[in-house]
Amino acid sequence: MKNSRLPLLALWVAAGCTGEAPERPIPVADMQKLMVAVLEPAAEAYWDGVGEVLTEEGVHQFRPLTEEDWTSLRNAAFVLAESGNLLMMDGRARDRGDWMAHSRTMVETGRLALDAVDRRNADAVFDAGAEVYYACRDCHARYATETLRPSDPRGGGGR
Repeated sequence: MKNSRLPLLALWVAAGCTGEAPERPIPVADMQKLMVAVLEPAAEAYWDGVGEVLTEEGVHQFRPLTEEDWTSLRNAAFVLAESGNLLMMDGRARDRGDWMAHSRTMVETGRLALDAVDRRNADAVFDAGAEVYYACRDCHARYATETLRPSDPRGGGGR
């Protein structure tokens, strides 16, 4: 019985030794399109999930209330985390140093956001949203200063 698996193992090993290079991902969107169509909407959806708004009538808190709300937040967190991987792809990565570090930070903050959602902890979702913001801001301060908000002191417009 033990030897009956040997031919299957040999076939499996041989299949992996074809000498062909593995398939490489092929970017479809350029960096700007990726940001506008994928990353920004996910970040906005995540940031809009938990917060407070001050109006003349007072403070209004918003938090996920339904299963659909939590699912939307979870989906946004997944997109944020996986977007870091998309940023590291050949054809998108600007360099192998800071760019890769910033991209890994997006993966990590996306995981933090996902964990907060999975724990159904609205305060942790809010805090993770701040970490996502800092990850975005820090990368933009190095690679896309023109996209920082004017009030951000690292963007040059708020000095």
